[in-house]
Amino acid sequence: MTAATTVERTVPLVDLRALHQPVRDEVLAEIARVVDSNAFIMGSDVSALEKSIAQYCQVPYAVSCASGSDALVLALMAAGVKHGDRVATTPFTFFATAGAIVNVGARPVFVDIQPDTYNVDAKKLGETLRKQGNIKAIIPVHLFGAYADMDPIMALARKHDCVVIEDAAQSIGNEYKGQRGLFGDIGCISFFPTKNLGCFGDGGMTIAKEEPIAQKLSALRMHGAARKYYHDCVGVNSRLDTLQAAILLVKLKYLDAETAGRQKNADLYRSLLAPAGLPVTLPYPAEYQTRCIYNQFVIRSPRRDELKAWLNENGIGTEIYYPLPLHRQACFADLGYKEGDFPESERAASEVLALPIHSALSNDDIEYVCRKVKAFYN
Repeated sequence: MTAATTVERTVPLVDLRALHQPVRDEVLAEIARVVDSNAFIMGSDVSALEKSIAQYCQVPYAVSCASGSDALVLALMAAGVKHGDRVATTPFTFFATAGAIVNVGARPVFVDIQPDTYNVDAKKLGETLRKQGNIKAIIPVHLFGAYADMDPIMALARKHDCVVIEDAAQSIGNEYKGQRGLFGDIGCISFFPTKNLGCFGDGGMTIAKEEPIAQKLSALRMHGAARKYYHDCVGVNSRLDTLQAAILLVKLKYLDAETAGRQKNADLYRSLLAPAGLPVTLPYPAEYQTRCIYNQFVIRSPRRDELKAWLNENGIGTEIYYPLPLHRQACFADLGYKEGDFPESERAASEVLALPIHSALSNDDIEYVCRKVKAFYN
């Protein structure tokens, strides 16, 4: 393709303008209401959102915070993870998963992933727990909007007396074996703008099944104060703005429609690409992933970088989630891991590519993307 060639169509990876246009007036009205109320911190919309998210996630308690990254930190603090403790998680995830562990003074212990789901391999987790022992907590990540295999993970957690914190940053509303909710002790959700349910900035939520944990989370996000100016522990300042809560309450009404649109688009991708016999691996939910919400639609190709460049030349937005596994990040060099320690994570990092999946895509958009993927290989 030459510089003079006209791009037939532009298909951005995420089109926030198109996604927000249908709810723009409704959102602006809520913003104006909050502005007029002057209740910018912990206004009534915050507690209303917490109740709504708890109901949506089918858990008793939800406690909001300033970001998904903060949700992980708060969850670790509430679980009693402290300096010197060790926490098992996957090296193939967004940086915040392991960054939160280090930020509370603990040490990440990485476990390789399953090649088909990209989530932590429970068998390898069991081997790590047996060999290393003395692991305080496990953070399974429900990557790309689909559950990790929680039954064997929870069995291992009970056997080894580990706290389980679910990194559900990308997976609000997903289901495991037909069940929505929380299988571990605490769940962590992100409302980053590109999520299925995204606010107009940063925002996060923790969910819990036990009231004492929820109370601890609530205090920790406000400097450890269960009541103003009385501090039972040292926490952080991580409150969700009332403005963001009001925006999320509007968008929550349309979350299932957004997810349904992504599921429809995923089915269309598969129907168009699978029969072509291309050297590309398409994502299919595992049997236990009974409701995948497709925060991303991730394919695999040994020629990933060439394919990405080709699609970009043709006006198609893509992203690599994630190009370098955490055990190879410079900031974690002191953990002592080396290249080859987690081969499935490393291979995934060299092959994965996310295609546009959001609900504002038309069938023509997806057909165009698939046509260009086929043209690359043909």
